[in-house]
Amino acid sequence: MLRNLLIPLLAVAGVTAAGFVVAANDVALPPARPLTPPAATPFVHTVAGAGLVEPQSRYINIGTAIAGPVATVHVRVGDRVTTGQPLLTIDDRAVRSELAVRDSELQAAQTRLQRLAAWPRPEDLPPAEAKVAEAKANLDDAKMLLANLEAVADPRAVRREDLTQRRFAVAAAEARHAGASAELAKLRAGAWDQDLAEAKAAVATATANVARLQVECERHVVRAPRDAVVLQVDVRAGEHASASTGAAGQPAMLLGDTEALHVRVDIDENDAWRLRPQAAAFASLRGNPALRAPLRCVHIEPFVVPKRSLTGASFERVDTRVLQIVYAFDPKDLPAYVGQQVDVTIEAEVAR
Repeated sequence: MLRNLLIPLLAVAGVTAAGFVVAANDVALPPARPLTPPAATPFVHTVAGAGLVEPQSRYINIGTAIAGPVATVHVRVGDRVTTGQPLLTIDDRAVRSELAVRDSELQAAQTRLQRLAAWPRPEDLPPAEAKVAEAKANLDDAKMLLANLEAVADPRAVRREDLTQRRFAVAAAEARHAGASAELAKLRAGAWDQDLAEAKAAVATATANVARLQVECERHVVRAPRDAVVLQVDVRAGEHASASTGAAGQPAMLLGDTEALHVRVDIDENDAWRLRPQAAAFASLRGNPALRAPLRCVHIEPFVVPKRSLTGASFERVDTRVLQIVYAFDPKDLPAYVGQQVDVTIEAEVAR
């Protein structure tokens, strides 16, 4: 009988003890205080949003159009660069060797064209003129001998064979004189037009090849597109740079103009109607709300986009659409860094 009552009694005792423990621990705990107080708003009606500090030029992703090993990285993080300044150089030894060959071909083509354009050489004319003079003298001599035979009064005194031979000698001398005169005229006329055209075409082709390879060498040098500050360098000398780096992938470098800074603020689409571009706005640093600076509206982007997580990864999204507003502030007014999150409060026209 006692055994049958023991188990129910133990159960009741356990439940009673558990009730006492729960009642003793049922104490309301005060909420945990934040490490830093939230940013206070100076406005009666406020629209708030999280902002991300960015350069006034936005982020400039630097990639390369030529894939290959990096020969030289010319800048470091924090350097200020000017438009056209080299940032990095891709190994271009193969292109430069081909450029040297094409340059020698161009010099050879230019030399040939100059030679044809200057034709004939001054020293070529005197020998040709001497040959013409010699041929003329031989012709005069042959004509004189023929004339002497033809002047004989008695035809029987001259053999017909001698007369015919002298006439043939005159004809041969005339031919030699004509040939020498033609050679002299050819020299004086200069190069043939077709030869000159062919030489000019060869020079044009060689020039185009050299220009093409010079452009190819220049493409191996990545230059700054504008005056900016180097925010990030993600490539080292000796590493292989892919031509796919850039806006679609991991950039080789990240630039930005930080003379003035912008804040890109995400405003929930439900509060978008309460915004006014001319409304006063302030940005406060997270961790120290006392550090606050006035903002100036640059523009409102009229396209509502899905909200992106402020971790910086473009693939992190939530089911919220936001209107983005870009404000500007003087870096002297707020010690903020590019990529830093700030709390933005904007004066609203009416309360919700």
